[in-house]
Amino acid sequence: MSAPAAAHSMDSAAPAQRLSEASLRRIDREIAKYPAEQRRSAVIAALVIAQDEFGWLPSAIMEEVGSYLGIAPVAVYEVATFYHMFHLAPLGRHKVSICTNLPCALSGANTAARRLQEKLGVGFGQTTADGTITLVEGECMGACGDAPVMIVDNKQMHSFMDDARIDALVAALTAQSDTERGR
Repeated sequence: MSAPAAAHSMDSAAPAQRLSEASLRRIDREIAKYPAEQRRSAVIAALVIAQDEFGWLPSAIMEEVGSYLGIAPVAVYEVATFYHMFHLAPLGRHKVSICTNLPCALSGANTAARRLQEKLGVGFGQTTADGTITLVEGECMGACGDAPVMIVDNKQMHSFMDDARIDALVAALTAQSDTERGR
């Protein structure tokens, strides 16, 4: 099955979704940063906003972003599949990315990754059984001196991740998810 077909089939069970007015206003603010004839330049920002709203990028939402920006859906899909930060399938409530590139690996990233995998009971690209955390192997995060480095939800960097810090991070993310679920 081709990638576009796979993405489409994943969406078939999803209910019809549309970007909220709040998200459209945020996208408008991003569009305003560019000359009128360069609306398409806001595509990355628009996808970030859409993913913030839905947690991932369903095909229908990518099509809506394309329509809103006046570009072909395939152009939006190309951007969404090029950048590692975008997801075409649902993830856990939190995404934890750990850099395993050489500088981080030399500073304990492989040990930290094993600790995370054992603590969570998942491998890279998998989500915990309770849907709380998806673990992914990330590329360089630009903080080699702080290795090993992790990024949570594409927004929050955590440095010098030893066993104690990993355990505290997992506990905090689990507690936050439990609170969000009303547990």
